Amino acid sequence: MAPHDPDAHYVSDSPYDPEAERQLIERKDLDYATWVLVWRRFLKNRLAVLSGIFLLAIYIQLPFIDFLSPYSHTVRDDDHLNAPPQPVGIFDGGFIVTYPMTETLDMQTLQRVYTADYDNPQPLRWFASCGAPYSFLGIWESDNHLVCPPEGGTFYPFGTDRLGRDMLSRLMHSARLSLTIGLIGVAISFAIGMVVGGIAGYFGGWVDAIVQRAIEVIRSLPELPIWLALSAAIPAHWGPEAVFFVISIILGLLDWPGLARAVRSKFLALREEEYVRAAELMGASTARIIAAHMMPNFMSHLVASATLSIPAMILGETALSFLGLGLRPPAVSWGLMLNDALTLGQGAITITPWVLWPLAPVILVVLAYNFLGDGIRDALDPYS
Repeated sequence: MAPHDPDAHYVSDSPYDPEAERQLIERKDLDYATWVLVWRRFLKNRLAVLSGIFLLAIYIQLPFIDFLSPYSHTVRDDDHLNAPPQPVGIFDGGFIVTYPMTETLDMQTLQRVYTADYDNPQPLRWFASCGAPYSFLGIWESDNHLVCPPEGGTFYPFGTDRLGRDMLSRLMHSARLSLTIGLIGVAISFAIGMVVGGIAGYFGGWVDAIVQRAIEVIRSLPELPIWLALSAAIPAHWGPEAVFFVISIILGLLDWPGLARAVRSKFLALREEEYVRAAELMGASTARIIAAHMMPNFMSHLVASATLSIPAMILGETALSFLGLGLRPPAVSWGLMLNDALTLGQGAITITPWVLWPLAPVILVVLAYNFLGDGIRDALDPYS
């Protein structure tokens, strides 16, 4: 056959190597695996990648908040009540320095006026012992902190609240409850939504009708009054931990109907697929058919829905705590900090901008979760 013939085929003279062919097939399968396509498409969405890195960095630091924060969230400084952010400098007698603030009383407005002394820089202390000891994951106690205020000085880069508590430290400690409550609430709502929606979609008939009527009743109720009623029913003598878990359960119980309907509609379509019918004819149990055959085909939607539901949980806790019906002191969350700012604004003292710092992490975290959820949703459909 002539070399220029378009129907000519090239045949290698080398002996057949089954191991080399197996490796070639595995490499090709890996190159075209679905998870590789999903990962590559996700990396193309730079905003989603940056949001994921941002959220991962925040969650990684949560167990180490006591070490990372310069103060405890309960420490008060009566000499710096409602103080503005303290100036911070670099390479002015030290790597990072603070400038002490002196307090004077304005006799005309009767308000405290703080003046920074830029001629007396005080270097911060790093990896030093300061403040009350804390327990790290209940394993050991320590009083070491990443950064400590200067000897005899203060370090309030975000200012203080009306009780003289450091705003930066309270923001960091608040992240523990505000971010964790979203994960717990979503876990509860997804567990209920997948079970109820899966049963309704798989069995159909009167089971589906009962579930749909229950969902319609729950969704017809106004959400905020229900939140307020359930939160107000929590006994006042309960501790912060008990209130935290009850609020998480409340948020989870009220958020499952939307997911249940999505799961139900998907299952109505999947139960007619041939592989589901084959599993039924082979005698597979209902639980196995749902968990092993139907749920994996719906997992992409579940992951995206979970990512988009967490910010709603965070906003729900923030709203309840802001209204005074969520978490209670001595617990601290972003909603409680905003509640303190509201209390300050209702008094005779004019509200100050730095007490509204909790708005910044709430906005950033909610936006990051939305961007990440959009990126995951698009990436999980790599063939679109």
